[in-house]
Parts: sequence; structure tokens; C-alpha cells
Amino acid sequence: MDYGDMEKIMELRKKWAQNRRFLWVIGVGVIVVIMGFSSFYTVEPDETGVVQRFGKYVRSTDPGLHFKLPLGVEKVTKVKVRYVFKSEFGFRTDKPGVRTYYSPKSYGDESLMLTGDLNIADVEWVVQFKIKDAYKMLFKVRHPEKIIRDISEAVMRQVVGDRSITDVLTVGRIEINNEVEVKMQEILDFYDSGLHVVTIKLQDVNPPDQVKAAFNEVNEAKQEKEKVINQSWENYNHRIPLARGEAEQLIQEAEGYALNRVNRAQGDVQRFLSMYDQYRLAEEVTRRRLYLETMDDILPRAKIKYIVDPRQKSILPLLRLEEGVSQ
Repeated sequence: MDYGDMEKIMELRKKWAQNRRFLWVIGVGVIVVIMGFSSFYTVEPDETGVVQRFGKYVRSTDPGLHFKLPLGVEKVTKVKVRYVFKSEFGFRTDKPGVRTYYSPKSYGDESLMLTGDLNIADVEWVVQFKIKDAYKMLFKVRHPEKIIRDISEAVMRQVVGDRSITDVLTVGRIEINNEVEVKMQEILDFYDSGLHVVTIKLQDVNPPDQVKAAFNEVNEAKQEKEKVINQSWENYNHRIPLARGEAEQLIQEAEGYALNRVNRAQGDVQRFLSMYDQYRLAEEVTRRRLYLETMDDILPRAKIKYIVDPRQKSILPLLRLEEGVSQ
């Protein structure tokens, strides 16, 4: 090997050393970048971060920027604790919006229920729920949405099975919503699921399609019956007070008439007794006064007056009745 070859070898070794140093710098830089990206994470405002170290729960973090051990030593699971989830029963929404489109598929296996009076009802409802404890939801239960569906369906069948078909279709809907919500929450808390039921809402309750026409006729007959009963009560409430008022008016008029007649009779008696006392004191004067008072009352109302001599035995020849003049 000559001197020129030795120089080439030395030069190659020198370049390799420089390149290796450069590769080390790049490698270290890449590792630093990877560690940097894997060491920091962001939790959104509607989330909670659940940190696991080698699979074991370590802590929960609030919204914001946080640090964790890199390279897979610590793993973060982000859970939406402020988001309201929805689960539908008896129907499915294909496309929500101003005009909602629903799936044409039948879900009778989860919506057909037996009521307390042995009728079948097609019940559709919606469950809205939230995650109130991310740790319990991740480590205490499996498949939380399936748990919600199973518990909701079981409780709804129990509550509907305790009521009549009329109650389920009409006045009992709000009570059913409240009762199912309370019982579902009790079961979820018992299993330490970390889930919170926000609301239960019955969407639509109908009899099965096979008997819907007959059931509608029965409902129309019941409504007509209620209508007639209400009209009868309205008529009763109008006429009875009116009749009572008229009866009370007649009674008061009769009592007033009776009181008036009694008072007038008592006044006549008193007047007669007073005149009798006067008559006993002066019979002739009283008799003449009564006669004059009576004539004073009668004569002004008489149109034709005849004055006859008391000694006249017959007055017919003297009366010119055809002329109608007074004598």
C-alpha cells in the first residue's frame, strides 16, 4: 500500500467520523422531538383526561395543557364528561336537521311491550345521559352504552307493565318518564357505572298496526262519551243554580207578600179598634163622620147624581132616564 492509498483511507475515516457525529445529533434530535410530542397533551373544555401508567390508573386531569411520561410509559384517555349522549329505542335517526329522516327499519323487538291490562303497546323513547365520573366509566363497567340500553329497556318494560294501556297512551306519559329516570339512575349507581341519566322522554306510543284501527275507534267512542258527560255537567251546572235562584226569588217574594198582608191586616185591625173606641165614646158623631167620609170618597167618582126626597115612595115616574140628565 503506497502513501496515496493511506491518505485516502485516513480521509474516508475522517468523513465517516464526521457523518457519524452528525447522525448522532439527528438521532438525539428526533428522540427529543418524539419525547416532546409524547410528553405533552391537551384536554378540551368538554373533556377529562384519564392518565394510566403501564395500564394502571394514576390521575385525572382537567381541561388544558398537561405533561405525562413519554414513550408510552403513561397513556391518556380523553373522556367527554360534558357531552350529552343519546340512545334511541324503537326507532333510529338517519339524518337529523330541520327535517329529520328516520330509518324505515322496524325495531319491534325493543319497542313492543305488554301493559298491565294485557294489551300490547308500541313504545318509542329516547334516553339522554352524561358521564359524571370518567374513572368509574372506564374501569368499573364495560360497554357503557350497551349497559344504558339494557337497563333502560328492562326498566321501561317494568314500568309499562304496571300500567294500563290507556294510562300509557294518554295521561301517564310524564309519570312514566320520571319513574323510569329514577329507577335507571338507582341501578346505574348501584353498579358504580359513573353514568348520569339526564332525561327520559317517550317519543310516540301506539297500539300495534294490526289493531290500530280498532283501537282508534274505541278511543273515539271514549272521547265521545267524555264529551257527552262534560256537556251534561255543563248543562247541570248552568240550570241548577238558575233554578235555585228562581226558587229563592219566589220564596222571598212569597215571604214579602205574606209579611205585607200580615202588616196590612194588623194595621186594619188597629184602625178598626181605634174607630170602635171612638164609636163607643160618641156613637152618633162617629156614625155620621164615617158616612160623610165614605160619601166623600164615592161621590167624586159618580158621573150622574140623583137627589130624591126620602118621602117619595116611587121614583120611576120622575126619572127621565132616556135623556140622561140629573134631577
